[in-house]
Amino acid sequence: MNITIQSVRFDATEKLEQFVNQKVSKLDLFFEGILKAEVILRLDKSETSDNKVAELNIDIPGNSLFAKKQSKSFEESVDLACDAIRKQLEKHKDKVKAK
Repeated sequence: MNITIQSVRFDATEKLEQFVNQKVSKLDLFFEGILKAEVILRLDKSETSDNKVAELNIDIPGNSLFAKKQSKSFEESVDLACDAIRKQLEKHKDKVKAK
């Protein structure tokens, strides 16, 4: 799987990029046909501490899945987005099996 990471309004650390790669790579365990993953990390303009946004876009054959989560840290946002994508992948897999 090809993983692309973009950071908007800040420079992502090597540690953060490794964390994102590790989390997104684990999605292969739930669905083997993932073509590519695009992760966009962004600082929101809000004044609250919950201003770290992670957007995750996954391309699978015949479909594209998307999740966007916001929290106090990028790690937590990526975690939540990966969980949301995992649920979508499981639903997609169930639909394919049902056909």
